[in-house]
Amino acid sequence: MIKVVSYNMHKGIGLDRRRDPRRILDVLREIDGDVIALQEADRRFGTKAQVIPHALIEDHSPWHAVSFGHDGASMGWHGNAMLVRKGSEIRAATSLHLPALEPRGAIRADVIIGHHAIRVLGMHLDLSGLWRRRQARAILAHIDACPAPLPTVLMGDLNEWTARGGCLHDFGRDYPSVPTGPSFHARRPVGRLDRIMTRGFRVLGCGVHDSALARRASDHLPIWAILEPL
Repeated sequence: MIKVVSYNMHKGIGLDRRRDPRRILDVLREIDGDVIALQEADRRFGTKAQVIPHALIEDHSPWHAVSFGHDGASMGWHGNAMLVRKGSEIRAATSLHLPALEPRGAIRADVIIGHHAIRVLGMHLDLSGLWRRRQARAILAHIDACPAPLPTVLMGDLNEWTARGGCLHDFGRDYPSVPTGPSFHARRPVGRLDRIMTRGFRVLGCGVHDSALARRASDHLPIWAILEPL
């Protein structure tokens, strides 16, 4: 069984307007996922440095940050980052250049967890529905072009308010959404902007992590799913 998590961490700024990277890690430790896709993991301006210092992750968490080969101070690519449990093997890691009205991207890692090889994509899609659909098609085309099929999970902040339309229609043909529930706004969750979508897995459990700490740490709540590769 593999536990995956998606979390828009809002650059580490909580509802109390404090930036607190340790609090983000505390929320993630509450969930204890094997693979975590983060959105808004970097600061917005300047060098766009990562919010959670590398040393803090390495010394005070059970995860490694996946490297996607970009120079600079950021953790991932356009704010998308991925953490995997220490002891996992990264077979491939790459960033995706997406068609975008504003700077957007996605990341992909092929990971071996235990005895299972899986493919994980993290994303944060555009505010524009037209561009979201273009981005969804680019992500699906990238997966189709990968050299070998693997059980695949796509997760992130899709910015999609509709229940089944827009980019969910594009993804849903092959990657149905796991019914995690609404995760935005953290104070009163009504929107399912954050999604986990899978192919090649049996879903054993899923939900929104709605702890007292998570309700303060970001404007989104984390979502999770427990998956069994088929």
